[in-house]
Amino acid sequence: MIRIFKHYVPNAVALLGLIDVLLLLLAAELGWLLRAWQIDMIPEPVWTRTPQLLGFAAPLFVAMVAVGAYQADVLVSTRQAVMRLIVAVSLGIIFLSLLYFFLPTVTLWRSSLFYAMLFAIGGLAAARILFGRMLGGERFKRRIVVLGAGNRAARLKALEPMPGSSFVVAAFVAMGEPALAIEDAVPRADIPNLAAFVVERGATEVVLAIEERRNALPLKDLLRVKTTGVHVNEISTFLERETGRIDLASVNPSWLIFSDGFASGRVLSGMAKRAFDVVASALLLALALPVILVTAIAIKLESRGPAFYRQRRVGLYNEAFDILKLRSMRQDAEVAGRAVWAAQDDPRVTRIGRFIRKVRIDELPQCWSVLKGEMSFVGPRPERPQFVHELEDQLPYYAERHMVKPGITGWAQINYPYGASIEDARHKLEYDLYYAKNYSPFLDMLILLQTLRVVLWPAGAR
Repeated sequence: MIRIFKHYVPNAVALLGLIDVLLLLLAAELGWLLRAWQIDMIPEPVWTRTPQLLGFAAPLFVAMVAVGAYQADVLVSTRQAVMRLIVAVSLGIIFLSLLYFFLPTVTLWRSSLFYAMLFAIGGLAAARILFGRMLGGERFKRRIVVLGAGNRAARLKALEPMPGSSFVVAAFVAMGEPALAIEDAVPRADIPNLAAFVVERGATEVVLAIEERRNALPLKDLLRVKTTGVHVNEISTFLERETGRIDLASVNPSWLIFSDGFASGRVLSGMAKRAFDVVASALLLALALPVILVTAIAIKLESRGPAFYRQRRVGLYNEAFDILKLRSMRQDAEVAGRAVWAAQDDPRVTRIGRFIRKVRIDELPQCWSVLKGEMSFVGPRPERPQFVHELEDQLPYYAERHMVKPGITGWAQINYPYGASIEDARHKLEYDLYYAKNYSPFLDMLILLQTLRVVLWPAGAR
């Protein structure tokens, strides 16, 4: 994988993104040349059109990221891939058409946008059809050897065939576990030279997945493997890279303490984040005010009670604050103020509430909390105090998610469906810890862009 500002991007996705950018530039050039040919215009050298070509490719590429065109499940489905490509290109063309009136010198002619769009859809779709066939093989996947044959190793075996997996297991090595979960694992005693065994299997990485590490680390073996040029990784680090989350089943305090991440030198990025929050929240509140008012009137007409409500949440450093939301449930949804998990097809949700939850309109008033500095646009979702007390008792490291400012959207929100149980909270915590550990402006930008995907294709909204 390629690491960009502390965030891992699969090699196949990075390569496909590069191919897409080149195809978009080519589509823009072909669209311009076709229109020039129609009007009998002699084209100048291509570098004279660089701003226009980039002005076409950049917005469309951003739109593709935003609609989830690089998601693992989308890349393996031709129908899904083409559908999202059409949506992305359409959104990009709408934006470019508007941009033409403000910056006409850096955009293509409106008459050539149509041709460029057709070339772009055709080229991008063809690339995905060809690329999708290669993704199923081992061409872009790393070969690994797993040291261990217990439950931890079994988790890697289950992860290997998943869509988007970027590795293939060349061999499992049983390290003397009393109970084997991998039947075809090679006993360590049957391998005279582990370093030679790893090289013979063509592996580029060894993953340590031993169940019990006390006095059991094969230090001599690991040292010899390392000196052959093969990368050695611990299972928690490997799973963080592969899944984009901190695996609570394998992580321990020492790993969190000594691994990279949770950097304190975020003064400049923190100032930039706050500046963005202030400007964006003020602008969004101004633009969304008509939508909020119309929705508030619809809520009042459908059911009794106030259109807005305040709810206590836990924020940065466990400090409580109140968020403002548009009411999406009946006024009597919670008896005596007792917090209740939302359920699938929750009968307490009104008809208007069901719609505004799917498109996230009920979250718009929270921009006021962002403007005040109690929240950020991106961060772990703040939970209610009753749930926090319960989750801190049952989930390890839950308190650590409060070391970053909560947000309207977050890494967990774009990667995991709406959670309504302790197990759901556990999975979302794994994503929240990944965000807190690997925060960067790049990751914030990626989350903000892909929030559009969640709005367009809501999964699990309740």
